[in-house]
Amino acid sequence: MDTEDVRTLILQAFPDASVEVQDFTGTGDHFQAMVVSERFAGLTMIKQHKLVYQSVQNYIDDGRIHALALRTFTPEQWQRASVQVEL
Repeated sequence: MDTEDVRTLILQAFPDASVEVQDFTGTGDHFQAMVVSERFAGLTMIKQHKLVYQSVQNYIDDGRIHALALRTFTPEQWQRASVQVEL
């Protein structure tokens, strides 16, 4: 798989989201993703991650994705995090 494949799978489940995906080993099966979605509002980080994992679960099950590290944010959380990074 490549990063665009993973991004597309996540966007199918979260059409409102901003999604960035990186292949952090270069092997096409270990990815990290940052997902910003209003759908995460009011959910714990674990619930947010479970929702994202559901979007790629078939690919985890068949081994095409071995690892997926996640960072999830609501738009408001992302804005606060971005402001902190700029300081």
